This record gives sequence, structure tokens and C-alpha cells, in this order.
Amino acid sequence: MASELAVEATGVVKHFGDTKAIDGLDLAVAQGGVYGVLGPNGAGKTTAIRILTTLLRPDAGVARVLGHDVTKEPDAVRSRMSLTGQFSSVDDDLTGIENLVFLGRLFGYSNRDAKARALQLLDAFGLAEAGAKLVKHYSGGMRRRLDIASSIVVTPDLIFLDEPTTGLDPRSRNQVWDVVRALVAEGTTVILTTQYLEEADQLAGRIAVIDRGKVIAEGTPNDLKASVGSGALRVRVEQEDRREAAQATLERVLGEPVIVDADPASLSVRVADADRAALAVAELTREGIPIVNFSLAQPSLDEVFLALTGRPAETTEDAA
Repeated sequence: MASELAVEATGVVKHFGDTKAIDGLDLAVAQGGVYGVLGPNGAGKTTAIRILTTLLRPDAGVARVLGHDVTKEPDAVRSRMSLTGQFSSVDDDLTGIENLVFLGRLFGYSNRDAKARALQLLDAFGLAEAGAKLVKHYSGGMRRRLDIASSIVVTPDLIFLDEPTTGLDPRSRNQVWDVVRALVAEGTTVILTTQYLEEADQLAGRIAVIDRGKVIAEGTPNDLKASVGSGALRVRVEQEDRREAAQATLERVLGEPVIVDADPASLSVRVADADRAALAVAELTREGIPIVNFSLAQPSLDEVFLALTGRPAETTEDAA
């Protein structure tokens, strides 16, 4: 049915000993496009995906994938979906084409059809020239593309991508993003878990923010940004060793936690209006902290996560 949800979860709970990895998870994901599941390491993203892909049984609650109960109808769920986990599942000692032909044969293709499908996928994923090379000699980005290709030897209705770009350089990450967009264009629904806020912003039509095993916010990227209810002041200091002083000044003047960006000279902070932003910039100048530039803009997803949870998205230790 066209109205059938890709994923529906109600009150899902999962314990590991005394640790509650999933704490009443509710999700409703429509078919089509990319749905982002966003949160830091340990938020419960991977545990949720393992439940939805029938690899774990929930301790409580109900989860359905494409109308099938993951506990009562696991075979029906598996027949319509695919999973690419955080770590490569391809065989290093086989070539790219050998990996794909092997999987095609497992799915029941004849040898000729399996080879034809493998060549088609290698071409589509930009790996045609590397198809005869051993996977152990592939770059990280090439391995991830082959990994995703191996997940769609038989094209699924739904594919789960669990942090597919972790550890990749920016160029390889962009290549994987192109692959995700191509999957959606072919009609596959993608559920993408990530801790990279830019990735969710780039790819996902809707996003669920998970923290401590439950959804704390859900909506489009713009909805989530608007929910913060304020803008963001972004400042770049001239001298990197003055960033800590600039952080203290901004927090004192604005009364908000400051996000220390990956760029060693940049800072960002929520701000209610332009007058408050101007006051903060003037105070930096008065205290002799030179800045290269500043801007007032819509908050990023980083700032949304900080506003929702009280901490940056990168600080939680990996627990699930």
C-alpha cells in the first residue's frame, strides 16, 4: 500500500544488563527519501537499527518494518530490506567483482546474471576500474561504496545505513552522499544514522534526534533549526590561542554555552537578536580579542542539538 510506513516503532525498550540502551523509542517513517536518525555515540542509534533489522529482539514495545512485525515476522522484514553497518562486510581477499558475484550467487542468480549485476553495480558506484583489484588495496571511500553496492545486489525497498561515512575523508564522504542520493532516485527508502550533523542536513528530508535511547525531537532540518527560537552568532578569532578567552567572553555576555567548532579559530553561540550579537562582538573588541569576521545566521544542527540536550553532539561516550 502506498500509505504503508517504512518504519513504525512504538514504546520500544532494550536493556543490556542495568543499562537501558533504548528507552521508549517511537518512530514513524514514511516511504521515500532519506530519514536521518541523529545523535552522538551512545545515544542508542545502532541498537535501534539492530532491532529494526531483526538482529536484536526488543524487551518491550512494537516495531514494524514495511508493515511486518520485526519479532513475529523477521523473515518477511529481511526479504524487503538491507543493512550496511558501521564496518565493512566485504572480503578483503577477494576482488570487488568477486565479492559482488559471490553475493549474487547466494541470492540465486546464475553465474552469468551475477556477473552482469556485479559489473552494473561497479559501474554505477564508480568502481569499474577497480573491480579486478583485491579489496584490501581499496581506499576507505572505495570500500564503503563497495559495501553499499553489496547491500543492493537485490534492490531493497528499504536500506539502513548505519553511520556509513564514519572515519572517511571529506572527498570520500561526498562520494558516499552521491551514492545515497542515487539510491533514493531509484525509489529505495534510506534510513541513515549519523553523528555528523552536516550529513543529516545534506541528505535527510526529516530527522529524528535521539538522546539516551529516546527521540527528543523530530522534523525537517529547517523545523529543528526553527525550534531553537533564535539565531546563531558565529565568530572567527584572528589568533587561535585567544579562542578560549573569546569563549569565556561570549558565555559571560550572552549567558549561553558556546560551541567550539572543529576549526580551531571558530566559535558559535545562540543569540536572541542582532542587538545582543553586536554587544557581544563589541565586548570582544573591548577586551582586545581581535576577530577576523562574524556573522548572524540561522542556527546549525549542532546548535539545535546543544539546545535540546545541553551538550554538544560529540561529547557522549560510545555505549550503544
